[in-house]
Amino acid sequence: MDFFVGIDWGSKNHTVCVVDPEGKPLLEEEVAHRGDAVLAFIDRLLRLANNDATRIVAAMESPHGVMVEALLERDVATYSINPKQLDRFRDRHSGAGAKDDDLDAYVLATSLRTDLQLFRKIALPSAERMLLGALSRSYEALTEQVLSLSNQVREQLVRYYPQMLKLGDWHNQPWLWDLFEVAPIPARAMRLSPAKVRAILSGYRIRRHDATAVLETLRQTPLPVAVGVPEAAATRIEMLLPILRASHQQRIDCSQKMNALLSSFQEETDSPEKMHHDAALLLSLPGIGVHNGAVMLTEAHSALQQRDYQAMRRLAGVAPVSKRTGGRTKRPLVQRRQACNQRLREATYHWGRVATQRDPRARQHYHELRARGHSHGRAIRGVIDRLLKVLFAVLKSGLPYDSSRRICVENLSLAV
Repeated sequence: MDFFVGIDWGSKNHTVCVVDPEGKPLLEEEVAHRGDAVLAFIDRLLRLANNDATRIVAAMESPHGVMVEALLERDVATYSINPKQLDRFRDRHSGAGAKDDDLDAYVLATSLRTDLQLFRKIALPSAERMLLGALSRSYEALTEQVLSLSNQVREQLVRYYPQMLKLGDWHNQPWLWDLFEVAPIPARAMRLSPAKVRAILSGYRIRRHDATAVLETLRQTPLPVAVGVPEAAATRIEMLLPILRASHQQRIDCSQKMNALLSSFQEETDSPEKMHHDAALLLSLPGIGVHNGAVMLTEAHSALQQRDYQAMRRLAGVAPVSKRTGGRTKRPLVQRRQACNQRLREATYHWGRVATQRDPRARQHYHELRARGHSHGRAIRGVIDRLLKVLFAVLKSGLPYDSSRRICVENLSLAV
């Protein structure tokens, strides 16, 4: 490596610094966030190395973006680093805590020269993985939007119409939205006919409620509020409902697209893409779910491809962090890991939570940990750790999960 490139990413301009093996700056400039400017910079960089991309190595904080993709397209080795680690490298050059774009680019370049092993190499993802990642992120954003809108609706209903909230959850039951439209205030509920309520229930195939019980709930004594409050709150809800309906439907469509994409992976058993085989094996485990599986396939792609169990534990936040001072005889302080992939942590948490409900072995392990005095979160992390061991055993065997085979293997290990 003869040229070490540090890039401080920006929304309008990217600050770039290139140093030689002795740490001497060779090129310092700002690259505009435009296609022609980015391509011109990469051409200048390659001319500096006599068009030999193997002599160049680049680094930036973000593992994705236009600069990363443009460099990888030209076969330039590109790395990323955790912002916390970059903060420590910055302290080498400024004990006073100075920070600016030029300094960050220089720190990235010089740290890449001296501590390349601490950086993570970036690989350009396939188009399918990028699509799956976009769908999973969109699904999370739509879920948050649906919850936010339903909470706003609930806030208005609490003001004047709490009996409407007794019928169910507002974030995932569209029949309640139709019911509200025909009876937006308690006075309208008094005049609502059973036939109209029955039509709404039958349209959504709701069998746990009947029209008479619904009307009895809606016609309970209303709250004594000031004149105009019901109409004002109902107007606010009527403005929110179309957005809530659209977000709910988009969330359903996004989930269906994820399911279809993962199903296509499972059907393409002869595909050279390793992720296709891993998708079928991953989704065979109990409690994983479509969305959690999509997050794991995209966020933990490298660990799954390399069958690296320890890397997966660190990424998911399952592996604890120990701290010990005062000599080796001191007992270390074990703490929960905070530096991890937050999306992966959330996905594995829900996987462990659902597995304790559906898998007898996971449920037994959870109750054993709780009986020892561990908290709910610690017990779930213990379940996740065991599930990850099972996952990597399944990946290495190449066979879908089979609970009976798992029991036989566990009994054999206990006998040994």
